[in-house]
Amino acid sequence: MTRTALVTGATAGIGAAFARQLAAEGYELVLAARGEERLTALAAELTVPVEVLVADLATAEGCDAVAARLTDPARPVEMLVNNAGRSLNRSFLHSSVELEEELLRLNVHAVMRLTLAALPGMVERGRGDVVNVSSASGFAALMPGSTYPAGKAWVTNFSESQAQLVRPMGVRVMALCPGYTRTEFHERAGIDMSKTPAWMWLDAGAVVRAGLKDLRRGRMVSVPDWKYKLAVFGMRHAPRGLVHRVSQDTRGRIGHQER
Repeated sequence: MTRTALVTGATAGIGAAFARQLAAEGYELVLAARGEERLTALAAELTVPVEVLVADLATAEGCDAVAARLTDPARPVEMLVNNAGRSLNRSFLHSSVELEEELLRLNVHAVMRLTLAALPGMVERGRGDVVNVSSASGFAALMPGSTYPAGKAWVTNFSESQAQLVRPMGVRVMALCPGYTRTEFHERAGIDMSKTPAWMWLDAGAVVRAGLKDLRRGRMVSVPDWKYKLAVFGMRHAPRGLVHRVSQDTRGRIGHQER
């Protein structure tokens, strides 16, 4: 039986790792991202049929294109991986309405829009999976002045809520919440991570394998790696004042080193 997975933000990092892992499991793929050249290069590397979909999910047109593919009844999608996302290398005081709205469109609105496009068909068929890539940072108000953790908190809670709704209908939804992962994410945002200890970094392939394992166990929220499980436990249960004191902003405090 042919199974198709659609992965957004598929050109690098966790998205590319999902593409490679799902291809190894025999899924045919729809890979969506902004960069056609890199999408085509990844598609050529894989040994399964791959459809390339060039789309900027921070725009209405990009979301429309991917949503249309997800709702095509002639080509059902069994798994959606909402991985596309970004951060900003500036505090809220030095940001702009345009930048913050673009961030929300990509990190929040696109996740909602594509999940809503995928779920009705999955529910009708009685099977399907949605993985929304969130972040361990979404469990607390980390990185003073950043709105990124707030958006990821929404993704995690949204995913867990929808998971409870559709689980009785044979469909699984899960928030994948990794910590620091070796990808191009920070480099693209212009965030200097050179002072982050090596032990804090995760491998994208390991994150994906752990996430898929948790998905198939029926978990609604997945936090890969024991050290981030401990960190999330602390963020959830420690006094808020303590969390605020120990949290660090890798880009500098508000008003410092803005770009």
